Amino acid sequence: MSSENPMRVAVVGATGFQGGAVARLLAERQHRVRTLTRRPSADRPPLPGAYFLAGDLGRPDDVRELFEGTTHAFMTMPLVYESERVEAYARNVAEAALDAGTERLVFNANTRIPLGPTDVAAFETRRLAERVLRDSGVPLVVIRPPVYLDNLFSPWNGPALVDDGVLAYPLPAAARTAWLSHRGLADAALAALTREDLEGRTFDIGGERSLTGGELAAAFGRGLGRSVRYEELDPAAFERSLAQLLGPETAAGVAGIYHFMASGADPLLMADDDGVSTEVLALEPPPVEEWVARQPWQVWSSDTSPRH
Repeated sequence: MSSENPMRVAVVGATGFQGGAVARLLAERQHRVRTLTRRPSADRPPLPGAYFLAGDLGRPDDVRELFEGTTHAFMTMPLVYESERVEAYARNVAEAALDAGTERLVFNANTRIPLGPTDVAAFETRRLAERVLRDSGVPLVVIRPPVYLDNLFSPWNGPALVDDGVLAYPLPAAARTAWLSHRGLADAALAALTREDLEGRTFDIGGERSLTGGELAAAFGRGLGRSVRYEELDPAAFERSLAQLLGPETAAGVAGIYHFMASGADPLLMADDDGVSTEVLALEPPPVEEWVARQPWQVWSSDTSPRH
């Protein structure tokens, strides 16, 4: 399969940050993108070249229409952590992909997944979705990202970073994490869609290397040209602040990952995979400090005095 030939890609989740990054890269590379959204046209993100269909992942006919005429597919599950809904979404996508003769479907699991079963919905619903897709017989590649650098370019982190040099996040400082940008996810997704002989594979994708909290702060310091220190945020406090934005159910789903990491049950869950995915997918993730240096951090500054 050559990446020279334009693909027609059904992108599930293109109006979110993760799927949007993938859709933008596909469009940049002249591939055709179709996506499904419940958002009204005035509330859709700018995705040049993408074709939007109004519809819902929970309705099989809508998903079938999304896949019509497509050759490939990429799926990011929305922030839903109820088993029944996740299973229905995955089943609808699998059936639509099989009907359309999809050459390859890449599933972004949103997170790494521990080897053994847990009581964490964020892990177990994604494990369930993987199983539904795999059992359906659709040609599947799974990518499992760690934690996104883009989470740190936010109203929660930006002001403290810019004003006080404090990088606060709900991961233990000792947890080695292969921080990845949304663009890094998109690069991995494109490779997973186009490289030969990957069907059935699962990749723990990640950034250039695994970093402790202190090493992450040092990389931010180099990118920002200032001193930065890492501060462990209490996952319960993180969940409470997230609940104000996303509601308690979604916040509990997202925060489950951080409660699990704080428990120390699997300290290397978010670490790199010894270069397996970067080698097989031919990826060259840039160092964290390069990503940091490219972000417009000044938007979070509370110092509004004019610069001379």
